[in-house]
Amino acid sequence: MPSSPLPTLRYLLAWAGDRSDLETAELELDREGRVVPATLVRPRRLREPTAAWIVLHGITRPGRAHPQLVRFTRALAATGCEVLVPEVPEWRDLSLAPTLTVPTVEAALRTLEGSASSIGLVGFSFGAPQAIAASGHHRIRGRLSGVAGFGGYCDLERTLVFQFTGRHEDARGVHHLRPDPYARWIVGANYLCDIPGLGDTTAVSDGLRRLAALAGDRSVVAWDPVLDPLKEEIRSGLSAGDGALFDVFAPRTSHDPEPAVAEEIAHALAAAARRVEPGVEPAPLLRAAPGPVHILHGRQDHLIPFSEARRLYEALPAGIQKRVTVTRIFGHSARDPLPPVPALPAEALRFLSALSGLLGLVLHRP
Repeated sequence: MPSSPLPTLRYLLAWAGDRSDLETAELELDREGRVVPATLVRPRRLREPTAAWIVLHGITRPGRAHPQLVRFTRALAATGCEVLVPEVPEWRDLSLAPTLTVPTVEAALRTLEGSASSIGLVGFSFGAPQAIAASGHHRIRGRLSGVAGFGGYCDLERTLVFQFTGRHEDARGVHHLRPDPYARWIVGANYLCDIPGLGDTTAVSDGLRRLAALAGDRSVVAWDPVLDPLKEEIRSGLSAGDGALFDVFAPRTSHDPEPAVAEEIAHALAAAARRVEPGVEPAPLLRAAPGPVHILHGRQDHLIPFSEARRLYEALPAGIQKRVTVTRIFGHSARDPLPPVPALPAEALRFLSALSGLLGLVLHRP
């Protein structure tokens, strides 16, 4: 359900500039016996009960402090809502741990349910399909008014093939885009040693984790040449075989891995990840999502291809309220360019319609 124009305008104004009428509090949540930090943002003058959002970050070193996430959170709060952003420390440590999604959302719900009239859930990147899947979990189902996902994936194997080769496809054909290697470093750091025959490649997986951590700490895209010195340092300490494997994941900035070898690793890595942690393949879990679900994705996303947004949409139950928007207005990175001027008005209208619909998940019209 779309919201009235006023919250959408408030969101856009807050996104464009800082809002001094918001207050921020640091909280602690009990996640099944572990205390995890969280940030709560809300307007200074807010009547209760009020609408609220829970926002899940992705696999990123800054976690809930990621600059783009902070900007989004403040813009969301400016619409007249409370916004709670729980930390997932394991995701900040670059560990793919999907089983922590439900406990994290539950802990956030316990904090908000006493004062919130409606609660929505938003997930970014890895957190997007996890948020959608969590909405259908028996411990969460019925406690959310809706869920939204930005830049998420549905099919792990197809996503990994893109991340190694830049190739992805949808009903309209095959597409190519230079992939950001960050995601393949993350998956390699987590599951490379679980590929049959590669159990002794810890030095490679550790090196990939170091690379991903440095990219996150410096807030640079993973193909930035600033990471080449660390690549050389890691490469110099590896055996010939491990070095060749490392080059498939992290060649020098001016090089690309050999396509056939890279795709073979992508398939093997996906199989290993699914075997070790089935929850990294979200599609089977999406069938229980009660809706409404809004999916948004950047067409020029270099990390996760836009075709995955369509697959997320198609994996959801047929009878629920659901919506997918692919736009050139935003991507995974703030560096993604805007569309050409002739296409900008139509793209802007599409994005504003999607934004209004998203806000309407909790800001229902009277």
